[in-house]
Amino acid sequence: MERNKITFVIPSRNNLEFLKLAYDSIRKLETKHEILVLNDASTDGTQEWIDNLNDKDLIVHHNPGPDRIGIVGMFDKGIEMARTEIIFAFHSDMIAAPDLDKNILKHLEKGTVVTATRVEPPLHPEGPEKIVKNFGIEPEEFDQGEWDVWCETQLDNLKLTEGIFAPWCMYKEDFLAIGGHDELFAPQSREDSDLFNRFHLAGYKFKQPWNALVYHFTSRGSRFNKHAGGNTKVDSPEWKKTNHKNLRNYFRKWGSVVRHDKYMKPQVLPVYDVGIILKNSNLKLIGLLEPWCNTIYTDGDYTQYITLEQPNTKYNLKNRVKPYNNEKQNQILIEIDGIKFVEQDYRYLEQFSEILKENNILEEDFGDKFEVGNLEITIFSLDTFEKELICIS
Repeated sequence: MERNKITFVIPSRNNLEFLKLAYDSIRKLETKHEILVLNDASTDGTQEWIDNLNDKDLIVHHNPGPDRIGIVGMFDKGIEMARTEIIFAFHSDMIAAPDLDKNILKHLEKGTVVTATRVEPPLHPEGPEKIVKNFGIEPEEFDQGEWDVWCETQLDNLKLTEGIFAPWCMYKEDFLAIGGHDELFAPQSREDSDLFNRFHLAGYKFKQPWNALVYHFTSRGSRFNKHAGGNTKVDSPEWKKTNHKNLRNYFRKWGSVVRHDKYMKPQVLPVYDVGIILKNSNLKLIGLLEPWCNTIYTDGDYTQYITLEQPNTKYNLKNRVKPYNNEKQNQILIEIDGIKFVEQDYRYLEQFSEILKENNILEEDFGDKFEVGNLEITIFSLDTFEKELICIS
């Protein structure tokens, strides 16, 4: 097995016009790497194009549909199929710059994830983790010559930061060691933030060389995908639904909003066993608060909530949503009166780990009640379980 060979793993659904550019850019690299395309129920001629390539270093997995699998299942399937020691999680709406592979491999070692620096057109807000420069918003507008010339000017940029986002490269065995993506976030949305948190908890190093470049058209898999009801700068209904669903699943698992530094290095807060005791509740309030705890005890119609919400999560809501007078065994209890609950109290729940740290809770304080806004908090233990989140069983 050649140690300088990479398998570029590329899920694609109805992205043929972008996929062609991605494929061509990887084939222009000096080393002929393996490309693994996972065709996820495409109806735009993707499979016919693949069949005509006659590329012995192209590996293909085809989901005939009609239902898509999504990038969670497709990335994991592709990485398992990869025939090289090194895998590169690549998106179909990305274009590799010259020497991308060489500048990634310079920094790759076991226990390290190396991220390429994204160059993007001005479709999303600017940020210190990427370069905003327009070489074309649509594939037919892409200026290959201008892109190649500009990339040459960046080859001596030795800046190195610690962020992580797609596309990322690592040893296959390191990816498999943490269990791959969590199916909780299928078909997509927040799956990457969850994965990067677990890389971080596993102690993996993050490296982002700024001379390892990709051009990223951005969000063409589902969010701006015209085959899913979206368009450039227009969110698809499909993406809105899965994004809302999986944001709530992220709260359930990690107990916080997605957090990272300015270069996108994950910031993982302690995760506690929290129970919310909710009186004067209603269905809307139960839905608002349930993702922020391990158990919610409510005087509202908890059975109706379970029926409505269970299709949106793999968590067994019968274990999470209980009647108000049920026995309570959580390490932390938060009592909330639905009549008094205001938006600022919700913000306190979002910041709960920081609040505990700022209050400097000591063991002698266990069992005492204190108030933050309209939240009445009692702490019995401050044990955390971050390490249980690293590997998916």
